[in-house]
Amino acid sequence: MFYTIIVLFPILFVFFYPAEWEHIFAFVIPASISFVFGFVLKRLTNVNSSHSVTVREGAVIVLFTWLFVVLIGSVPFMLIEHLTFSQAIFEATSGFTTTGLTMFPKVSNVSKLILVWRSLMQFIGGAGFALIMMGSVIGPKGFGLYHAEGRVDNIAPNIKRSARIISLIYVVYAAAGVILLDIAGMPLFDAFNHSLTALATGGFSVRNGSIGEYNNLTVEVVTMILMFLGGTGFGVHYALWKRNYRALLKNGEPWLMISTIFITAVIITTNGIGKIFTDFSEGFRQAIFQTTSALTGTGFSTVDLSSPLWINFGVAMFILTSLMLAGGGMDSTAGGLKQYRIWITIRLVFHSIKEFLLPSRSITKISVWKGQNRNFITSEDIKEILLVFSMYFFTFFVGSIILSLYGYNLTSSMFEFSSAMNGVGLSVGITSPNMPLGAMWTLILAMFTGRLEFLAVIYAVSKLVIDLYEKLKGHNHHIEF
Repeated sequence: MFYTIIVLFPILFVFFYPAEWEHIFAFVIPASISFVFGFVLKRLTNVNSSHSVTVREGAVIVLFTWLFVVLIGSVPFMLIEHLTFSQAIFEATSGFTTTGLTMFPKVSNVSKLILVWRSLMQFIGGAGFALIMMGSVIGPKGFGLYHAEGRVDNIAPNIKRSARIISLIYVVYAAAGVILLDIAGMPLFDAFNHSLTALATGGFSVRNGSIGEYNNLTVEVVTMILMFLGGTGFGVHYALWKRNYRALLKNGEPWLMISTIFITAVIITTNGIGKIFTDFSEGFRQAIFQTTSALTGTGFSTVDLSSPLWINFGVAMFILTSLMLAGGGMDSTAGGLKQYRIWITIRLVFHSIKEFLLPSRSITKISVWKGQNRNFITSEDIKEILLVFSMYFFTFFVGSIILSLYGYNLTSSMFEFSSAMNGVGLSVGITSPNMPLGAMWTLILAMFTGRLEFLAVIYAVSKLVIDLYEKLKGHNHHIEF
């Protein structure tokens, strides 16, 4: 029922673009379906308000919420732009998972309401549906939803307060982004859309050439700042807002992200001079934007990565693929393996060396700062990291092979699948409305499971299978009796 308001939001823009009035029913229809469906569910179900949502129950709710919003969100694409069902599902999934791969070869020909809808999908998807539901409906009983959405950092002791703090930070940054991009020389409509999609690390653009079409250094700098803010965990932002500079300095994630972006940008620049860059300054400007976009999982670009020059630039393509797999900060809008897990892995390596050098009876603990809290790493944390890493790389390998079976070269297949699975949106040209249906649905599944971090999907499916089995078992006992 709450989703109804979100679906109706783009209609406000008809007052600025009167020619779009004919398209309002493309949003009224799915909004009505959403409201009626929500109302019926509310009347049919009897929820015990004293019951806290477990992580397994949360996973089921999150899975079905995402499936529902993607299905409903695809309707305007079919009604206005006449996309096929598969193409519309692809576009909606790409939007809500903040990926940014698109079925529109030229967005300049697309309806303004659709452009706003795409940006809004990414903005809402970046915050996370479970988070929005908690902040508005469920409140403190929604702990399981919070963790099923892939979030580990409770900003405030109260879950409902955490949701509201995150929403406030998110909206303030978005408003500031619109103003700064407008001042930098971007038209207001473009600034509104790009601020939402940059902060959501989504990457949907209202220009065919993405951010590169503006050829404006100030616009690029502001966009990089927004991408970095979106790729940084909300716990780090809250520490900044609370002026807890001690905790801010001790968080390893932002420093790891900054150093990774700069080091990889320098490597790409030095390897590209004379090949695709004329000098260091031009190369560094292009390289740092692409590395920031890849690591934060945004997908904006200032160059054409599908051009033969970039496709054959092996060093750059390998680095960008690796950055997309690495991803942004935990509890951020970015996808990927997450910097927090990588930072813990680095700490584990150094801790193992330290333990080897210390006397045999020495007992040491590994601590990592997350937001304003100092966490001690347990064996459960290490097990979860190994599980996620294994699943990511296994899925990446299988998905890349599947794409290559459709005739795409392996390097391009690896890049495109990594882009989809990690919610990035950079493309080497595989994604198109004419691509094979099998390849299209492979990327849809990659976007969906990657955004929910696999575990939520596995928990949800497992719980549904077990519950169904127990129901059938109970039904059989009843018949026997």
